Amino acid sequence: MNGRSSKRGFAARPISAEDWIKESEKAPDRSGEGPGFTARLTIDVTPELRGRIKIVAFQRGQTVADMLRDLLAREFPESQGDTP
Repeated sequence: MNGRSSKRGFAARPISAEDWIKESEKAPDRSGEGPGFTARLTIDVTPELRGRIKIVAFQRGQTVADMLRDLLAREFPESQGDTP
């Protein structure tokens, strides 16, 4: 059992960055509702900033995730082609 299996494992890395990005675009919609695929993004923030974000989300009647998705969509709109 010292040889590597040709079968791709759960956490195997793609060969190139382009393959890695394109792979996520192929994921099927398993829930039957909403977008076909979501990707998790993890950032480090101070506990104070996290608290302020949670308070504002609560005051707006939103989840933190929904509020931050809207913020990111506004800041990084879809571009036409390869031009930002």
